[in-house]
Amino acid sequence: MKKIVIFASGSGSNAENIIKYFKETKVAQVVSVFTNNPNAKVIERAKNHQIPVEIFSKNELLERNILQKIQEIAPDLIVLAGFLLKFPQNIIELYPNKIINIHPALLPNYGGKGMYGMHIHRAIVNNKEKETGISIHYVNEHYDEGGIIFQMNVAVTEKDTPETVAEKIHELEQKFFPEVIEKLLNE
Repeated sequence: MKKIVIFASGSGSNAENIIKYFKETKVAQVVSVFTNNPNAKVIERAKNHQIPVEIFSKNELLERNILQKIQEIAPDLIVLAGFLLKFPQNIIELYPNKIINIHPALLPNYGGKGMYGMHIHRAIVNNKEKETGISIHYVNEHYDEGGIIFQMNVAVTEKDTPETVAEKIHELEQKFFPEVIEKLLNE
């Protein structure tokens, strides 16, 4: 069975959705969740599904021990699901086109350092954008600049607030992220 490793920094709703999806489809399985945040809700979500969790510091990510743990697992795909640190070059080089990220906007717009979550949704509303969406892309050495794998858009109306935009984006993420992961694993 194919193995997925998830990196997350926050609530873990996308991580849990991926875990549940692959428990049902049995195409692959999430074998570990890595987080840089010892208070992240993703820890509890993973443990509720009996998924091992690795908690690490930013320094540990840059040092060899996280890379060694990944190599021991030998994942078929590394999925960044709300992971807020820049991913290390040494890991990217060892797993070319095997590390993907989801971004809550239509890249290349609203990408880059500091562009995540509500920061993006506020900017979308403040700039009176007519649409937004999600982008699933390969991870490279630059924030949000890897090759785009999939995008899906959604309309933004004058009545939308950052919170309602966040809800629309969350719906897209929940529906499409697991499906795109499955497609990549089957290629």
